[in-house]
Amino acid sequence: PRHDEARDDADFPVDDLLDDARRSAALYIGGLGARGKNFYNEIVGRAGFADAARTIQDHYLDGRKDEAAAAVPRELLDRLHLIGPAGHVRERVAAFRAAGVTTLMAEPAGEDPVRTIERLRQIVDETA
Repeated sequence: PRHDEARDDADFPVDDLLDDARRSAALYIGGLGARGKNFYNEIVGRAGFADAARTIQDHYLDGRKDEAAAAVPRELLDRLHLIGPAGHVRERVAAFRAAGVTTLMAEPAGEDPVRTIERLRQIVDETA
């Protein structure tokens, strides 16, 4: 989860954070295993992104990491990450909760990761 309440929504660096998430997702989906041997690629494919997973892996294994990252769909990032200002994070936490998610894995970004985790905990509690 990545958010920062100190910024106005218009100033929030969503695109930069999405680019970071794309690079990370491309590594997992495309680079952690050979074709047919990558758990993350398989699970993303089963989640409805089979074409994207195949494209990401093809690019990544052929050494085209930037192209692999660019092939990660925004919809997939939105399903996997909490990236945005607090209001957006609150909406996504509520959606995860409604879908039955009981555990979030946090990888905070920004200058104060402890504050980010504390704020995320507060948002999770508010949506309970």
